Amino acid sequence: MASEKILNRKKEEVTKLANEIKEAKLVLLVDYRGINVEDVTNLRTTVRNTNASYRVMKNNIVRRALAEAELNGLEEQLVGPTAVIMSNEDYLEPAKAIYEFSKKNDYYKIKGGVVEGKVMTAEEIITLAKLPSRETLLSMLAGALLGNISKLAVALEQVRLQKEEA
Repeated sequence: MASEKILNRKKEEVTKLANEIKEAKLVLLVDYRGINVEDVTNLRTTVRNTNASYRVMKNNIVRRALAEAELNGLEEQLVGPTAVIMSNEDYLEPAKAIYEFSKKNDYYKIKGGVVEGKVMTAEEIITLAKLPSRETLLSMLAGALLGNISKLAVALEQVRLQKEEA
């Protein structure tokens, strides 16, 4: 039987992780089997550059923290080696980084996760990761709006010219 001190330390760890999960915009669970130390180091750097954290954690602690955070549906994914990626700022860039890495490494798989409090499957997260970045979407929107404004300006100019001729 584990000592009272160890049990209390684990309870604190679970509570701390549960609070982090509640505050996070993104929580990804990934299977990191079959990748070497150099690849993991590069991935951790990439994830850190997206203002996210990459931690390897015991499944039991993650399972209890998810339950404490009242997030259900990921229990089945907590089998085998699991790394947890969390971000409090953005969910798209870390998801893109993990997705790009998983495309290059056959064994590295996204198991599932939580995006802004909603439990999502691996397929939903991959679909999200394939979306263009926020800046790209905003520039596409601006281009579409600018095109319509230009057409309106040309049409108004033609109306003005017709009225001058008449």
